[in-house]
Amino acid sequence: MKSQSVVTDLRRKVFCEVARVAYESDNPAGDLEEIPYLITPNEVPQYRESIYRERQIASERVRLAMGLSLRPANKPVHITAGVDKSTIAEKYYEPPLMQVIPSACDKCPDNEYVVSDQCRNCVSHACIKSCPKGAVSIQNGRAFIDQSKCIKCGRCKAACPYDAIARHIRPCAQACGVKAISSDEFGRAHIDNDKCVACGQCMSACPFGAIADKSQIFQLIQAIKKGDEIVAAVAPAIIGQFGPKVTPGKMKSALLALGFKDVYEVAVGADVGCIAEAHHYVNEVATGKLPFLFTSCCPAWAVLVKKQFPDLASEVSEELTPMVATARSIKVKRPNARVVFIGPCAAKKLEASRRTVRSYVDFVITFEELAGMFDAKGLVLEELEELPVSIQATGAGRGYACSGGVASAIEGCINEYFAGTEVKIKHAEGLADCKKLLTLAKAGKLNGYLIEGMGCPGGCVAGVGTIIPPERAKLAVEQTVAQSEQKYPPREMEDLAEKLTKMD
Repeated sequence: MKSQSVVTDLRRKVFCEVARVAYESDNPAGDLEEIPYLITPNEVPQYRESIYRERQIASERVRLAMGLSLRPANKPVHITAGVDKSTIAEKYYEPPLMQVIPSACDKCPDNEYVVSDQCRNCVSHACIKSCPKGAVSIQNGRAFIDQSKCIKCGRCKAACPYDAIARHIRPCAQACGVKAISSDEFGRAHIDNDKCVACGQCMSACPFGAIADKSQIFQLIQAIKKGDEIVAAVAPAIIGQFGPKVTPGKMKSALLALGFKDVYEVAVGADVGCIAEAHHYVNEVATGKLPFLFTSCCPAWAVLVKKQFPDLASEVSEELTPMVATARSIKVKRPNARVVFIGPCAAKKLEASRRTVRSYVDFVITFEELAGMFDAKGLVLEELEELPVSIQATGAGRGYACSGGVASAIEGCINEYFAGTEVKIKHAEGLADCKKLLTLAKAGKLNGYLIEGMGCPGGCVAGVGTIIPPERAKLAVEQTVAQSEQKYPPREMEDLAEKLTKMD
């Protein structure tokens, strides 16, 4: 299957090699040292000016894939420093989750206007006339912008008839909807962890692969090798991620080949949340007791509310997210099981680090990390056995993977169980638009609404841990929703929802 970029290829190679060491090595520390040389085996650099820089970057990727922090630039720290403490099944990654690899950052220009070769030195000189600070002049036969005078207003760009003026913005900063990206003293990207909500959009946007999150695949494999009862809770966005021929039955076969004992649909947990939030809206919002209800399934959205709109934090639904509801239901049936949430989202790693969630969700890995594990085992998913799977989720729960799907599912449940109740809905995707919606809610303009926020544009299908383009993923999910035998969860699930909510 064709990858989306060379950056994702390199990330996947690192995950593969780290997983291979975890599965096969009797000397993890020594074998981990070899990975940068496996990633860049030749003496001729492929992507950077130096083979040494390429290996330095690969070394830092190995550390992040181990759940370890980056090494300081001003101290001699070994690549595998701290590995002894990570070679255990119980190790969780060290905060912060998202990190900038200094040696990988290309110090992209942060918001500046520059003149391209398209400038024709026209007679109009509209760019000069439009500049309020006199920053534009003609030099060597074309327009020139003095950056010391430029105030970044963009009027010159708007005035140019040839579109010869470009605005250069650091891609990671442009992708960050909470404006958590700035420049450090060396001009490299810097993440403000007080603002960051771990959505990972900066990681996806960086064309140099300089931003990465931490992984638990090494620790997960240690738990598998130890003989723990490891079960997978798979998010609905997985449909289509590993190719159109990889059915749920083949995916189950692949997961069992990795060492998992069983596989569960997280969409069932979404059905539980759908019912609970339908009741919440009808009993609290539709009656006027509460002004509105925010959905809670997207952790980046929920953290955004709590960090930047703390006055509205109480309006975020306290019902269980699909991940937690599924994990709790698994623990009821299999109290000794260790639950692995497999999904598209980096922010779920942050959610699972919360004390109230950790007792139910033991590991979180993304589809991208899972692909690395498959590669390490040499699995060709299309060729695997088609195992029987128990399909319990409804179309409503599976639709959570797409933006608007959560609110749509809740609305459908309300119409199904509480006929005649008016449902008012607003939803936003991408954190910048989410902030606009929250501003309207704070101003009292969305009273009576069910409000869905998705941190990633497109919803979970566009999460940073996905493999295929969001438009293809959305189509695959929509087809699965349409083919679901049951559209909405049955009323008998209300008891399950109440039972899971009351669990300590």
